[in-house]
Amino acid sequence: MPTTSTDSRAAAAALLAPGTTCHGFAVERCETVPELDSDAYVLRHTASGARLLYLACDDENKAFAIGFKTPPADSTGVFHILEHSVLCGSAKFPVKEPFVDLIKSSMQTFLNAMTYPDKTIYPVATTNEQDLYNLMDVYLDAVFNPAIYTKPTIFEQEGWHYELDLPEGAEGEGDAASLREGTLCYNGVVFNEMKGALSDPMSVLDDAVNAALYPDTAYAHESGGDPRAIPALTYEQFLDTHARHYNPSNSYITLYGDLDVDRALAFLDERYLSQSSAASRRMDAAVAAGEDPSTLAPNPLGVQAPVTCEYKCVEMATTPENALVGLGFVLGSALDRKRTIAADILFEALLGSNEAPVKKAILAAGVGGNVVSYTAAESLQPYELIMLQNAQPGVARELCRVFQDACRDLCKHGVPRERLEAIISSNEYDLRQRDYGIADGVAIACDALSTWLYDDNAATLALKYGPVYEELRGELDGNYFEDLLRELVLENDHMALVELVPVDAGSGSESAEGAGLAAKRDAMTDTELADVVERTAALRAAQEAEDTPEAKATLPRLRVSDIGEARPEPPLVVDTTAPIPCLRHDIPTNRLAYAMQYFDLGCVAFEDLPYVTLLCRLLKQLPTSEHSAKELDNLIAGKLGFLSFTTEVMTQPDVDGVRPYLLVSAGALSEKIDALANLPREVWSSTLLLDADADRVRDVLTQIRIGLEQGFINNGHSAALGRAMSYSSPSAVVREQLSGVDFYLFLRDLLEHFDERLDSLRAKLAELAGRIFVADGCLASFTGSDEDFNAYWAAAGDLGLSADAGDGAAGRDALVVPVPRDRHEAFVIPSDICFAASACDPRRLGIDVTGAWAVAANALSYDYLWNEIRVKGGAYGCGFRAAGERQAAFYTYRDPAIDPSIERVARAGEWLGNFEPDESAFEGFIVSCVSGMDAPVKPYALTKRRNTTYLAGLDPDAREKRRAQMLAATPGELRSLGTDVTRIAAESPTCVFGGRDVIAKSNADFNVVDLLA
Repeated sequence: MPTTSTDSRAAAAALLAPGTTCHGFAVERCETVPELDSDAYVLRHTASGARLLYLACDDENKAFAIGFKTPPADSTGVFHILEHSVLCGSAKFPVKEPFVDLIKSSMQTFLNAMTYPDKTIYPVATTNEQDLYNLMDVYLDAVFNPAIYTKPTIFEQEGWHYELDLPEGAEGEGDAASLREGTLCYNGVVFNEMKGALSDPMSVLDDAVNAALYPDTAYAHESGGDPRAIPALTYEQFLDTHARHYNPSNSYITLYGDLDVDRALAFLDERYLSQSSAASRRMDAAVAAGEDPSTLAPNPLGVQAPVTCEYKCVEMATTPENALVGLGFVLGSALDRKRTIAADILFEALLGSNEAPVKKAILAAGVGGNVVSYTAAESLQPYELIMLQNAQPGVARELCRVFQDACRDLCKHGVPRERLEAIISSNEYDLRQRDYGIADGVAIACDALSTWLYDDNAATLALKYGPVYEELRGELDGNYFEDLLRELVLENDHMALVELVPVDAGSGSESAEGAGLAAKRDAMTDTELADVVERTAALRAAQEAEDTPEAKATLPRLRVSDIGEARPEPPLVVDTTAPIPCLRHDIPTNRLAYAMQYFDLGCVAFEDLPYVTLLCRLLKQLPTSEHSAKELDNLIAGKLGFLSFTTEVMTQPDVDGVRPYLLVSAGALSEKIDALANLPREVWSSTLLLDADADRVRDVLTQIRIGLEQGFINNGHSAALGRAMSYSSPSAVVREQLSGVDFYLFLRDLLEHFDERLDSLRAKLAELAGRIFVADGCLASFTGSDEDFNAYWAAAGDLGLSADAGDGAAGRDALVVPVPRDRHEAFVIPSDICFAASACDPRRLGIDVTGAWAVAANALSYDYLWNEIRVKGGAYGCGFRAAGERQAAFYTYRDPAIDPSIERVARAGEWLGNFEPDESAFEGFIVSCVSGMDAPVKPYALTKRRNTTYLAGLDPDAREKRRAQMLAATPGELRSLGTDVTRIAAESPTCVFGGRDVIAKSNADFNVVDLLA
């Protein structure tokens, strides 16, 4: 029987005995999940067939998720479009954007929906129990009773529709001649999102590997939707697909956390599972009309018989550097957890670092710039993908040969046990840390479905990993891993080899799409063309229509009075008893410890900052005076949870003030404190930089370049924000030199002249290490128990740091930052969409950013900008940020056009100046802002936030004051900010990352740069 420690867990144990029924749910079994400190209850709703997993635990961050098995039958993206569309209004909540309304008004700590290759999940999380029921109510009505059945404009907006751009000067709907001259195009949120997603060569290769491995199953299709296939989806197919899949018998519900499960089960039963739904009514009507019930079943999810794809070529319009080769191996069944976890450990051991034996062999063969691997475990038949990046032309079969030869050698001579043991230890650290990056309950619900979806008896199989790791440790003494490697690589008859070959952009998807649309336009009658214009106008009218007061009143809302007190934080203490001044964080860590050292980079000249980034990336990759690179790699993985060398730039109270730091961060289990104290010091103090191996250095630099290029393509909004800030902010100028476009250009030039500059590079890195890693200007930070703190400093001593670099105080002032200047740049990347940002430091405009600005940013992002840029413009994302007091920025994400968004941003201040929300709506903005500040934070993230407050010279009470200002904000105060928002929009320089065709269509006078050429 489950163990209990809280009132809610005790109540659940008493209520949910196996074999009993509660609110229509039959309790099938209960068990303890020690890995999550939880009690698990597996239930089935008798009348509807809905499955439910309740994980009772002490976590106040409660979660709910409902998922559906949704294997696609084609690449139209129907399930992705449904994921968006059901959240656009429902029977009970007939507003246009209930999803956005919840973001604006709830205390959610997670609110989203996700489409996977075989399932769709709708999860929420919140620390407020009433809010949990509000979120559940809206989400459940959305999935079971969406407005899509009565509002076809939702499908057009979120999926796809035609638009006809009329010639300049055409009035109204245009005459027949002007219609004939118009440009026919597609638009839609998912359509544009997937254009961006499939601009990433790695995504395209992954799709091609899936199609080769699983040609007869749902996994052969792009579940998100291929822009070439999305327009084939009809409205009726869209509705039929919803009706067949969004019903309780095809659902998987998860409840998580410290909650009243009796109330939750009653809510689910009475409100939804015992009621008919829009989907069931459509199904009943189809049967009554004579349709064969067997044709109304959900899409099947079948097992793929073994297939061998010896070679497949995929062409893509992208730059030559994006050439890829993928080698995929099916691992077996998702229900064989030992095999899947063992494969993940095995391939991490073989390919997880430059010192890993198989990766080392591939890099030495010179077939490409980098090789990565990942285990795709969230499918019925998991697979391993080995991906060669920056591949040389025609090397696919050579990669396969080198890979198999290296694996064959390991099967014969043994996989290094120290490497396997290190990976197992590293994984166990991650599992204890439980830092998922999202609310725990949401991550756990998704994990559960990685097995539960395929077997009703496997609801907790993926969560109970402890015995598997214990068993795998035992397998280190035998030949288990060698046998597994032989089965998966050398004897596997279910594999695929795929090469992605870059081709000229002129033969790309954008050109083909334009030609195809021109042909469609020419084939349309005048009436059909007029209908396109008319339907677009109808869609615009629907998008611009305001929700009625009656519709708005249906939404559940929290009041400001529902907000609890601020979460107390222990005071930040500077411990001067330690050999190095140390920020001491008294935070519970589940027997983990975190140590950080901040080294002041004021000693580094501006032109040398890019070398600091190279130094950060090369440390850990090179041998030290005590260990080879291979030994060091295994020590770090086995003894530490992580060790990182990064840079942090702190904007100072003075508007022109900036202070960069080299940050050394490490984490370890409490029982490995000695390693936490000694390994980082060994790396920074004794790495053999002057003797750095040329090939090893070149490999690391190439990998950095590849990573940056992937970032520009996939997260161009982040790159655009950083670049736009650099036009006016000295801090951002430094960030660009360390990690942005300026660093990328420096790196590319260095790689082009690598051989002739290698010796000077080695000398520069060694000189900088001696200058940076000194006690003068170093600040330490420690998070963990008092016992761990004392043990750490007993082992660390003075960290082996000399007093200074020998040049005294003058050396601390070597950094002189150039004056920022507006470059108004548009960077060309291989993409069919764009990312745009405009940003500034509001202090330069004399603007004091208070807590009210956070409320204004919430209103602008999720009311004005969402409706104008996402809903009307078709961009996947957009927003306005007022980050503390030192940044204000607008941005768009996967946007089909530049100029319309710039024009809408320019009108943002006018909209805010006329902002007149009703009392309930305005309170919602405050509630959501404050809850964002109050959301639970993991120990490591909290430590970094508090350290930043200290090093950036921020008021330690700034968060408390900002929170109070949010609570005190009024509509009038927000309206008064409208003029300042207009100034920010007008005076913030703009930067764009986007496709050549998208940039060419803009009338803005950009300096166009071929970034990846």
